[in-house]
Amino acid sequence: MAELETRELEYFVAVAEELHFGHAATRLAIAQPALSKAIRRLEARLGVRLLERSSRSVTLTPAGQALLHHGRHALNAISAAAEKTRRAAEQQARLRLVIKPGGDANLLSGILAAYAGRPDARQVDILFGGATDRADHVRDGRADVALLYAPFDDMTGLDHETLTVEGRVAILPPDHRLATRPQVTLADLAQETLPRWKGVRWTGAPEAEHGPQVTDAAEALHMIRLGRTIAVLPRSLARPMHPDLVYRPVTDAPTSELVLAWAQDDRRPLVASFVAAAVEAAEATAAAAAGAT
Repeated sequence: MAELETRELEYFVAVAEELHFGHAATRLAIAQPALSKAIRRLEARLGVRLLERSSRSVTLTPAGQALLHHGRHALNAISAAAEKTRRAAEQQARLRLVIKPGGDANLLSGILAAYAGRPDARQVDILFGGATDRADHVRDGRADVALLYAPFDDMTGLDHETLTVEGRVAILPPDHRLATRPQVTLADLAQETLPRWKGVRWTGAPEAEHGPQVTDAAEALHMIRLGRTIAVLPRSLARPMHPDLVYRPVTDAPTSELVLAWAQDDRRPLVASFVAAAVEAAEATAAAAAGAT
């Protein structure tokens, strides 16, 4: 018998992500006792403790953290195998692009136009993903390509081409101590409270305090208006600018890259053609912007 069964791995990942058996059981639509029994059976089979349980909390052991990391990728690979098998049977290939709403740095229209002009162009379906799940869309086969932001998104298992490089801006409430400055530095932001982006590696000011957890820019802007936090974002993600907030360049913050990503093992001409069109469109946009300045 295999040491890991797909269903049990799905159960474990749900519990590890929720850190709550009741919430995980609801998410999986199964009874909580059955879920608890499945996790205990998995621990017994592997011979390790994956979770530390108390009456108030559930935490991951080092073994549990390792299984969560590798288990997510294993489940993605299984989903990708099924999805790519179905895709192989399609008579007319379509390309699926996943983006974050507003996360294209105003390049998408030009990219689609450049691709449509190619002789091998196919229909492009636009999918909308959340702040942190777009790379998973590509890894599990739901999408062929994705617009992602480096270093925020996890590029594991993906190849990519950089479309644009941009600086970051600090978003502040108007009464903030830095709001009157024309620009700020990372040192200025030391000890400030910045949001914790759910599912994203920490990429703000290195010494800043971790603030409220948010899932997208809209939540972050709301917390900034309440005075609970500030934020540092790639310039394009800070648009459109909210009239009640102040935006200041962070002169020494690491740059961010908008990239087009696809699965490392995907060598289809369909994908290669779209990538080439995207790079062409991004270069044309950059040249036009340089000529206008």
